[in-house]
Amino acid sequence: MRFHNHRAIPYFTFVGLDTYPGLRHAVLTRLGGVSPAPWDSLNLGWTVGDSREHVETNYRLWAEVFGLRRQDLTTTWQVHGNRVLVADADHYGGSLGQADALITATPFVPLVQRYADCTPILLYDPVRHACGIAHAGWQGTASRCAEATVRAMSEAFGSDPADLSVGIGPAIGPCCYEVGADVIAAIRASHRQTDRILLPASRPDKAYLDLWQANAAQLHEAGVRHIEIAGLCTACRRDLFFSHRGDGGRSGRFGAFIMLADR
Repeated sequence: MRFHNHRAIPYFTFVGLDTYPGLRHAVLTRLGGVSPAPWDSLNLGWTVGDSREHVETNYRLWAEVFGLRRQDLTTTWQVHGNRVLVADADHYGGSLGQADALITATPFVPLVQRYADCTPILLYDPVRHACGIAHAGWQGTASRCAEATVRAMSEAFGSDPADLSVGIGPAIGPCCYEVGADVIAAIRASHRQTDRILLPASRPDKAYLDLWQANAAQLHEAGVRHIEIAGLCTACRRDLFFSHRGDGGRSGRFGAFIMLADR
């Protein structure tokens, strides 16, 4: 990933996605907002205890940096599943409903999701000029949300998975994400090979889960060939990102967005 130390709102972009002039995207950090601790400072989560005034101010601040209108930001009520919603000229702005992924082929509709250890997944089809964004924690990964998003783009826009360029953003890494028997069973049931996904832990009933590789494996199996993995652990880099586990369950949410522009 490429870091942009913007004076107001620092952010990251994917090197691969940066090559497309018809696409705008960013993974935000926790920096540049107005929220107090423990949500300091660019918290975009409405349901974590921060005041709505702070959250709305944070949305306006980062939207202004990218020349976006707050009312155009399009998101979902994230529920840790694999449902994908389509945003278009008649359905955008605010929350479109309960889902963990959004796709669009309509220019100037900014798709937004929020994270605090779960995996940001940004997708672009330069042939069909369509894009998507997904949110995958262990439950979304077990329900193969990344694969569902690729399939939804194929069904809605005729996207060929081989044409897609995908970025897998900062999430809790295998260095920090120790999981128990229920998560291990769910990942084993939903993935063909888990040797690179479930890594040994000190206790036999535990494992370290690699969300980056799990989602990359789904994308590969779906036919995606161009995948960039940020490799940034949110629990290790709490100076830059919110981490639900790293912050002891009391944390904000950082955002990511993707939007089509004119080609």
